[in-house]
Amino acid sequence: LGGYNLEGKNFNLDGPRFGASRGGGGLPPKKFGNPGERLRKKKWDLSELPKFEKNFYVEHPEVARLTPYEVEELRRKKEITVRGGDVCPKPVFAFHHANFPQYVMDVLIDQNFTEPTPIQCQGFPLALSGRDMVGIAQTGSGKTLAYLLPAIVHINHQPYLERGDGPICLVLAPTRELAQQVQQVADDYGKCSRLKSTCIYGGAPKGPQIRDLERGVEICIATPGRLIDFLESGKTNLRRCTYLVLDEADRMLDMGFEPQIRKIVDQIRPDRQTLMWSATWPKEVRQLAEDFLREYTQINVGNLELSANHNILQIVDVCMESEKDHKLIQLMEEIMAEKENKTIIFVETKRRCDDLTRRMRRDGWPAMCIHGDKSQPERDWVLNEFRSGKAPILIATDVASRGLDVEDVKFVINYDYPNSSEDYVHRIGRTARSTNKGTAYTFFTPGNLKQARELIKVLEEANQAINPKLMQLVDHRGGGGGGGKGGSRGSRGHFEGVSHQSTRGARSGQSPEIVVELIGFGARFKKKKARNEFKCRSPPQCLVT
Repeated sequence: LGGYNLEGKNFNLDGPRFGASRGGGGLPPKKFGNPGERLRKKKWDLSELPKFEKNFYVEHPEVARLTPYEVEELRRKKEITVRGGDVCPKPVFAFHHANFPQYVMDVLIDQNFTEPTPIQCQGFPLALSGRDMVGIAQTGSGKTLAYLLPAIVHINHQPYLERGDGPICLVLAPTRELAQQVQQVADDYGKCSRLKSTCIYGGAPKGPQIRDLERGVEICIATPGRLIDFLESGKTNLRRCTYLVLDEADRMLDMGFEPQIRKIVDQIRPDRQTLMWSATWPKEVRQLAEDFLREYTQINVGNLELSANHNILQIVDVCMESEKDHKLIQLMEEIMAEKENKTIIFVETKRRCDDLTRRMRRDGWPAMCIHGDKSQPERDWVLNEFRSGKAPILIATDVASRGLDVEDVKFVINYDYPNSSEDYVHRIGRTARSTNKGTAYTFFTPGNLKQARELIKVLEEANQAINPKLMQLVDHRGGGGGGGKGGSRGSRGHFEGVSHQSTRGARSGQSPEIVVELIGFGARFKKKKARNEFKCRSPPQCLVT
């Protein structure tokens, strides 16, 4: 096989390369109790490692002409906040400003992308300039392209893979669903420049994944557990990895992957480029960034406080547990009458997921379910049926609350309220992807009382109307407030407790008002409608229950 030549130096494939030993040996693998125990931390000597280039950014003349005031206005308009690092590159405001190769631009045009999202506006120049960065943005912000397009540029400036080389770009993701979706995007954009990618995750046969790795892939998208398995068994290595992405870092920590992540990162040269992406910024994620990133720049899009996508209309129905089925059927009758009716229903347990699916299918609803006990082929088939619209109702546990990326989901229903407000935000983030609009309905029972205050904060931050029953639960802690009856008089097929909604016309330049009148509470209140908020489309009878 020989070696490959880089800057006049030969690197033999038979010996240690990039400061790492080849591992292996004649002894059979010893089994350990914890994943990654057979992986030893590498001792890197940067002077012995081949040099590599990671700064490819050339500022476009239109961007270079931006004054400091115009830069500040652009960031303010797009709600971009920049922290840390040295001088941050100016944000771009068009795809051609990033100077991507024409083959990348062609795919963007084919997919009808017109302008970059806020996270891409600032993320492209940072990533292309070879800097470490943290991106904090809501679900559906376009972060996948924000790191994959610079990754393609990065890879195409590196030496070709030789036999036995691992990937140049590694993307770590918390779930197989997210990993598969990232791999699809990588395939769409990578094949135009003959870059190969693969997706490795647990719950699927190892054989095809091992064959992909042995043939050589420039981009590997992996869940931590399966990657640890392949690293320990010598099926792949990270000696060539110079571009590392941690996607949904907060979720990976929530799922207990921190030890595996640290083991994996120990196998990668320390002068790599690292990009971390997260929807939240708790202290655990901050510590991970401090440990893995060097002189990084942090980009925040929107408020750092827990916040939901403002393109989502949030409707909370305070009810009793026994009322949920009846309310769900009423709601689904209205949703299924809509032209765009793709819906995800979230439940708490796998058993409830199966039971609810069985009951709904028995009554003729086109529903399917997905949860952690489903086999990988079954999960893939269900998701394909859902994406195609053949089964427009997907019932899921939280296994799909992150990483499930379907552009045209119009409705999310929280049949069971999740354990935390963070999970609530991520669940409802399955709708209103990119710049689309969506609606989220939530059944909230007195048993969810502990989460009431946090839910109200999320609703207030998003300028949503708040159900007075929810306020009563908070004001009368212990007694359950008025959440028991649910305002049950005269629902006539639409949400109970709501009598009337109207949108008052406004003169040019003014925001219209939404007026909501609730029966049984003697309350009539107004809520200013934000300019970027949309009219309630389904069901048209109400905003609040």
